[in-house]
Amino acid sequence: MPAVPGSVYGQNQQPSCFDRMKTGFTIGFCVGMASGALFGGFSALRYGLRGRELINNVGKTMIQGGGTFGTFMAIGTGIRC
Repeated sequence: MPAVPGSVYGQNQQPSCFDRMKTGFTIGFCVGMASGALFGGFSALRYGLRGRELINNVGKTMIQGGGTFGTFMAIGTGIRC
């Protein structure tokens, strides 16, 4: 006996465009945070920052990179919907 498709709510349902954009933003934010940690860390060490200044500068760079890249990934995902 063949299975009846879609008998349970949400079983075969595709994610909405907004859900895809949220996922794109999340992935982009994570990638941007990682690249911000690398580039911000090397840049701050090159400037000679240490201690609290280093942490603050790298943290700010990570948030900025994550937000920027996440926004562009969300826009790109929205265009593809």
